[in-house]
Amino acid sequence: MNKIKSIHFVGIKGVGMTPLAIIAKEAEIKVSGSDTADEFITDVVLKKAGIIPLVGFSKTHILNPDLVITTGAHGGFSNPEVLEAKRKNIKVITQGEAVGIFMGGEIFGRKFFGISITGTHGKTTTTAMIASLLKTNNFDPSFLIGTANAESLGAPGHYGKGKFFVAEADEYMTEPTFDKTIKHMWQHPKIAVITNIEFDHPDAYSSLDDTREKFLKFANQLPEDGVLITWGDDPQVRKLLTEYKGKKITYGSAKQNDYIVDEVLKNVTLSVFGAHNRLNAAAAFVVGLKIGLLPEQINKGLEKFTGSKRRSEFIGTLMSGAQLFDDYAHHPTEIQKALKAFREKFPNSKIVCIFQPHTYSRTKSLFEQFSDSFKDVDIVILTNIYSSLREKPDPTVSMENLATKIGKKALFIPKLNDVIKYINNQSYGHNVVLITMGAGDVYKISEELRIKN
Repeated sequence: MNKIKSIHFVGIKGVGMTPLAIIAKEAEIKVSGSDTADEFITDVVLKKAGIIPLVGFSKTHILNPDLVITTGAHGGFSNPEVLEAKRKNIKVITQGEAVGIFMGGEIFGRKFFGISITGTHGKTTTTAMIASLLKTNNFDPSFLIGTANAESLGAPGHYGKGKFFVAEADEYMTEPTFDKTIKHMWQHPKIAVITNIEFDHPDAYSSLDDTREKFLKFANQLPEDGVLITWGDDPQVRKLLTEYKGKKITYGSAKQNDYIVDEVLKNVTLSVFGAHNRLNAAAAFVVGLKIGLLPEQINKGLEKFTGSKRRSEFIGTLMSGAQLFDDYAHHPTEIQKALKAFREKFPNSKIVCIFQPHTYSRTKSLFEQFSDSFKDVDIVILTNIYSSLREKPDPTVSMENLATKIGKKALFIPKLNDVIKYINNQSYGHNVVLITMGAGDVYKISEELRIKN
């Protein structure tokens, strides 16, 4: 792997692929990549890095690179560019495997101290917080974060001179058709963080027990001198810890935890709001202590962190006066926690959430939980389900039924264009907070809303 001089990325605009491409380019590896012509949240950061994706997928794009990295989307191993690479005997690996290889350092001819952050919720923010506190304290870490940007870091990926490599560890499958290995299994860190464990991705896990067992399998990969840092208040985490035999550190609100959230964060003023972000910050704080930072150094780093793209991100103020935010939450628990944070932040405002469900399988499996997720909003506008490239539409799932289940506060407006018309016609004033929410393309409606310059 240390002889790799050029890499082609299939599906380079994906939030898992873009940081890999940036890291490779900063490491002076020649980078090429392809994707659809559709606008992605990563377009800006790729352009800033000097990476211009080829449009579409064609075997003519494979100009004999040393390595091809493919995404699980866009056909995965059956993508025409992947098939052409294999025909030419060019090594092909997946995005998940590549993260593990990058973290291992063999592709760069060096070794890193790996820090991996996994869990059902909070991975991206916690990873960005840890990278931010390391950067603030001049460790120049390498990092890979599954988002388009984190303001305090400048990009979602970086190849640093320091010894630390901080990586978000995805809990989805490597390649849904040909390799169902959970992505985080490719990573072999010294420190692992598990933020929480819930049932999500019903196409990847058969049950909550299966989910926990796969997280345990990941934890068991830690070396003897490694440590697992995790949220001790989570019931599934507590079950996992009864089986995990390695060194472990817990944080949380309950007294039996090794670190109590309110105590470790007593001298920190966070820019991000909500109880869920305090938990993320507590995890980052414990990681900081474990690698030898002083509390005041950690506090400084956490205070520099101003949030990540699509995580309670302030977009702007509409001409009518309403404040517009965007959030990636797409699991019922994430939605509930994010909206509770908004309610606490804006107790006297009318809160309107535009929610676009992500994947038919998740919406179907967690239908009842979704119906209870919008208690802290005044109005929820439900759109059609965003159909991921990894699954086929399921006509048995109806958002109209979900709107009925939620009750009077719910509106079903199938198309995003009609949502835009509705919001513009409402002329929401200064007392309204609007939130676009979901893992699909709902964030794009902000481009059509009347926002002040």
